[in-house]
Amino acid sequence: MITPEFLQLLRCPQSGQQLVLESSTVNSSPEGEIESGWLVSEDGNYRYPIKNNIPRFVPENNYADNFGMQWNHFAKTQLDSHSGHPISSERFWNATGWQSKDLCGKWVLDVGCGSGRFAEIALSTGANVVALDYSSAVDACYSNLKKHPNLHIVQGDIYALPFALETFSFVYSLGVLQHTPDVEKAFNSLPPMLKDGGRLCVDYYEKSAMSRFFPKYWLRPLTKRLPKKKLFTTLQLLVPIMLPISRLTSSIPVLGKYLKRLIPVANLDGIAPLDKQQQIEWSLLDTFDWFSPAYDNPQTAETARTWLERAMLKEIEVKKAGHLVGRGIKRDDLNK
Repeated sequence: MITPEFLQLLRCPQSGQQLVLESSTVNSSPEGEIESGWLVSEDGNYRYPIKNNIPRFVPENNYADNFGMQWNHFAKTQLDSHSGHPISSERFWNATGWQSKDLCGKWVLDVGCGSGRFAEIALSTGANVVALDYSSAVDACYSNLKKHPNLHIVQGDIYALPFALETFSFVYSLGVLQHTPDVEKAFNSLPPMLKDGGRLCVDYYEKSAMSRFFPKYWLRPLTKRLPKKKLFTTLQLLVPIMLPISRLTSSIPVLGKYLKRLIPVANLDGIAPLDKQQQIEWSLLDTFDWFSPAYDNPQTAETARTWLERAMLKEIEVKKAGHLVGRGIKRDDLNK
């Protein structure tokens, strides 16, 4: 929801100036949400549309188009409220190490929100959540979570975040950074958003000796160039065929858990408590996520730690929690 308090947090990503609301249209909801209009920089040089209740700071078509397609198709798949399982909740709390009570009433930034799987968890704490994505996935997020009055959605660029510095008590970006063109630059945009004492959590695909053997890295030079709709329809046919092969391979004693990685399909058996149809849906989603992104840049634990240290964070942790997780706290003595 676009509220006066939320507007105070926004900044022109090109000039850094505050933004003024212009020519707005309010919808008929009880909350009177701003449905359309313009956000204009103080000097009038930059204008950004509000479309379908969401401020838009990026071009309609961009390198993340595949994610827009993905999350609008699988809009509810990974929401705990839809699956009936705490899969997203467990990943969120295991990765961040935060406590629900600490988020209540605080401003929280979700960078790369997708259709809102983690924003839903943060909202459940009573936090004021700003959910940002580069793609049209923001529309799926809005549709899924618009009932929450403390949700604020922005379509924006991680390299030019449209917010005042030192605004948020918590910032997280899960499952996102490896899909940006310059991962270090993307990471470096996040610490400046933290208030003193604010907490940051990010994760990455892990770069390891084993990861180079994953079939997605053999096939992506081809698959990422395919039209996204063609790739998706192809995977719709192949995933139900490959998934049983992956399961059979994984049943081989000792070597099965390694050999199954050679089958180019996401297999969540034993990882998520899903029924047969959910298994296929999640497998299709994750397999499409393997092969469609324009960028896929895994990182090492050493690199993740180095970036956190250079950001002058304290209580730094780098650990495996499904993905490679890095977290830390902004020191409150940097500006003294």
